[in-house]
Parts: sequence; structure tokens; C-alpha cells
Amino acid sequence: MAGEVVLLDAYVSMFGMRVRIALAEKGIQYEYKEQDLSNKSSLLLQMNPIHKKIPVLIHNGKSVCESLIIVQYIDEVWKDKSPLMPTDPYKRAQARFWADFIDKKIYDSGRRIWTTKGEEQEAAKKEFIDCLKLLEGELGEKPYFGGESFGFLDVALIPFYSWFPTYEKCGNFNIEAKCPKLVAWAKRCVQKESVAKSLAESDKVYDFALQMKQRLGIA
Repeated sequence: MAGEVVLLDAYVSMFGMRVRIALAEKGIQYEYKEQDLSNKSSLLLQMNPIHKKIPVLIHNGKSVCESLIIVQYIDEVWKDKSPLMPTDPYKRAQARFWADFIDKKIYDSGRRIWTTKGEEQEAAKKEFIDCLKLLEGELGEKPYFGGESFGFLDVALIPFYSWFPTYEKCGNFNIEAKCPKLVAWAKRCVQKESVAKSLAESDKVYDFALQMKQRLGIA
């Protein structure tokens, strides 16, 4: 099932980082194609004509879109190494629930931290921390969200860690002071080579955010 694997991605995208981590966990060789999201390539438009977004995994000429769906696809196709999804159906459902929570709550409130000011930004910061605290509760005393081994929910959340410094600089607050257990978990994840080599450098994320703020007229 190996075949040809191509990833259409953008370096600073937390959604793309998920796919890069999953591929690294499985030891899959692939061709990486960085996409200019302000000038979308014909290949991206061809492979994801509905949403026209990255990441897109192309496996033997067929495209799979949306990061969480791609991660699950990778886990199902290359199932013999480093399983990511829990084997128990209930635990799988819970992992999917929290991954959906991350996409809807963490991404949205995080984005509002660096794209707004004043009261709107303060509200975004509060929502962001409140959501992280809920995730801390789900993590509990476990080393990883799934228990003793790195898995699907860890893959879903850890890319946001590379954006934490950007949120902190733009919002003038400290995430570790509010959510020490979650930051300890993130540092544990980064000890894994598959994670360390797949996360974007935080200073490049911050530069990207500043460029976007200028483009949006909110610098």
C-alpha cells in the first residue's frame, strides 16, 4: 500500500503539521510540495476542488482532504506501525470528539487572539485558556491523551504548540502559567523525533502572523 505519496501543505499550518507528524510516525517517505495560499496552484485546485485548502494527501494519484481525515486514513492504510487511533470503539469516539473540539474551539479562539484587539482579544484569550483547561482535564495524569503511547489526539493538538509563542506575544499573556500540565505534555511530545522535525519553528510562525496582520490591516 506504499505507492506514491505527495503532500500539498504550507509550512506554518497546524493542520499540515498533523499530517507531517502522522507520516513521520509511520515512517512514510513522501514528496512535500509547499503551497502559496495567496496564489493557489492548479494541482491544489485540482486535488481539492471543494474547499481549495491544504493539507491534501495524494496517494497513488488519489486525493484525501481535511487533516483529521488524512491522519485517520494514514493510520488505516499503514496500520502495521505506530497505531494512532485507539482500538476500543468508545475511546476512538472520544478521541474524535476532542479532536473536533480542538478544530472548532482552539483554532478559532487562537486565531482571534492574533487578529483582534481590545475587548474582543481579551474574550478570545479567556476562551482559549478555558478550552485548554478542559483539555488538561481530559489529559489528567496520563503522559499522553490516549494513555501511555502517543496517539491521534496528541497528533491533533500538538501542532498548536508551535503557535503558542505567537498567541502569547500578540495577546501579552503566558500560557504555561495558566495551563502548566498541558505545556508539560507538549514538551513531552516534542521529545519525539516525529514531532520535533514536523513542527514549524515558532519564530517563522510569528513572522507569518505579522505578515497576515499587515495584509488584513490589523497590524
